[in-house]
Amino acid sequence: MTFTAIDFETATGHFESACSVGIVTVQDGVITEEFHTLIQPPNNEYWYRNIMVHNIKPVQTLHERTFDAVFPELRRRLTGRKIVAHNESFDRNVLAKTMRYYGLYYDELEIAEKWECTARIYRAKGYKPANLKACSLRNNIELNHHEALSDARACARLYLLR
Repeated sequence: MTFTAIDFETATGHFESACSVGIVTVQDGVITEEFHTLIQPPNNEYWYRNIMVHNIKPVQTLHERTFDAVFPELRRRLTGRKIVAHNESFDRNVLAKTMRYYGLYYDELEIAEKWECTARIYRAKGYKPANLKACSLRNNIELNHHEALSDARACARLYLLR
């Protein structure tokens, strides 16, 4: 089982406001690499309610790289891979719309139009609720919820258990 799990946190309600990303690479069923970085969102703008969710503040990203500067590291980890996310439509839209915002081309990643979604998988298994926190708790997976790398790691472990 070879795939890449990803999780984004956003600074505002706009998809192109990525402020953190976590990526976990799984090769033949084993986690082989983990990557996390903070990202300076456009104009370093944050909404209070987003800060309340992930606790990332503008001062933390003021001197961080913007998405276009971080993108080569993402491209290296994502190109041609099977991508998994817990709420795949959210994370897929963050990636695609942030790329578009910076003039980058999503198609060059050569990844599926729709990704694997652990929320959908666990909902189909009868989990209620099927959010990342509940699924992780039920499966004894450690989680520091809304910390991008922890969320990506939990997603990877859930996908391995499916």
